[in-house]
Order: sequence, then structure tokens, then C-alpha cells
Amino acid sequence: MILGMFKVSKRHFLKEKEAEQLIQEVSQKLRVDTEQLLGTKIRIEQTETQDAKIFIINGKPLLARLNGTLLPTLKFEEILSLLPKLIVDMGAVSHVCNGANVMAPGVVKIKGNFREGDFLVIADERHEKPLAIGIALTDSQTAKTLKHGKMAKNIHFVGDKLWAAIKNI
Repeated sequence: MILGMFKVSKRHFLKEKEAEQLIQEVSQKLRVDTEQLLGTKIRIEQTETQDAKIFIINGKPLLARLNGTLLPTLKFEEILSLLPKLIVDMGAVSHVCNGANVMAPGVVKIKGNFREGDFLVIADERHEKPLAIGIALTDSQTAKTLKHGKMAKNIHFVGDKLWAAIKNI
């Protein structure tokens, strides 16, 4: 199937051992109880684009492996509600949605605690709608004191290739 300008391969179910390894990796990386989040009967399918592997869990595209990094997609609402958030002003929204990293002057609020390297949800200040998934470039205590510089690396955002692919799954 062709989506936009990139090809999506056929979907296939992961073998039980592969699925268990993926779920264990998710648990460790996101520090969540995946059984509580997803239940005990988990069916995982995988499809690929030229840039990413997309994991469809119980019919929803919830995870992706992009450049070797396993990350939640913007469709994984259950995990997005648990992750720490950087709330950005409306002036930063278009930049974030074009792939820009999150800069300290654009952040109006920090919700939750995080360490450097943790996943963050970047959301707009008006509705707190998730715009992107980022990786923290500092811990939350330091981030609260920053007046300039980068706070988070933008790795998946509304409108990117991964977003286009998962939207059509």
C-alpha cells in the first residue's frame, strides 16, 4: 500500500516471544505497567514504512521504532496521559508541528517530573492537545529554571511521516 510518498509493507502478527520482548521493552522504557495499560490479551501486529516499524496493538497503532528508538505514537492516548508534559504557548505550536525542537522561551508550563532522556508530551496551552513526542534534554528541576535553550528534542509530531502512516492504519 502506498501512503503519501512512502510504502507501507503488509501487516503481520509478531510471534509470542517477539511480542513479549516488545512489551518488556515498553515497560522498562516508559516505566509503566503494560498489563494494566493494555490488558493481558495483547495482539501485536507489525507493519513497516521505509523510515519506521509500526506496532499495532489490539488494532491500534500505539508504538513505533524510529531510527532504532521505540516510542509511543501520538495515537497512544493511554500512555500520553501518564507521561510528563511540556505545555507550549500558541506561538510555538506551528514550529513544533513542523518538527522544531522545544525551546525554553516557548514553554509556559511543565507538568510532571522527568529525567534527561525521558519521553515527554508536547502540548498546546489552549487545549493541552498533544502535538508531539519529545525526549527531555534535561531533568524537570533544571528545566523549570531555564530561560533559553532547548528543553526537548522533537522526535514525532502531528503531520510527520509517521503521523501520516498511523493515521491511515
